[in-house]
Amino acid sequence: MGMALAHWYSESSSAIVFLAMFEDFTATDRWTKKPVHCIYQALIVAIATRHADAIDIKFLVDGRTVSVALPHPAWVEYKKRTGKLITDSLAVEIAGHYLKSALEAGEGLGRDMYSLTIEETLNHLDAVVTAMQALVGA
Repeated sequence: MGMALAHWYSESSSAIVFLAMFEDFTATDRWTKKPVHCIYQALIVAIATRHADAIDIKFLVDGRTVSVALPHPAWVEYKKRTGKLITDSLAVEIAGHYLKSALEAGEGLGRDMYSLTIEETLNHLDAVVTAMQALVGA
């Protein structure tokens, strides 16, 4: 788990600065038990490429391109619920957390696109926040 920075946020902050946990990581494929190396590549506004109201987070998964689509309305819902923003770096962490979970659960090593719902996006956001709080508190 590579960690690039070690800042956290105050309760009054509107954004969250994170450790980079899911930009370059390894997951263990459930079926083959082999390590799968995942590297973040790009964040793409999907309206421009596939006319979808989503943000595509592109990873290389053992050299193959895989995208995780986070629905843009999740940004609005998170802001409404918490008053905080989903930053680009947080979106990468959410997508990486989801991708690692999916690979380890055996959900489609051969897939090239995963699409999350608003609730799935927010659930993975909560999991990322919890994991990072544990690291900062350690």
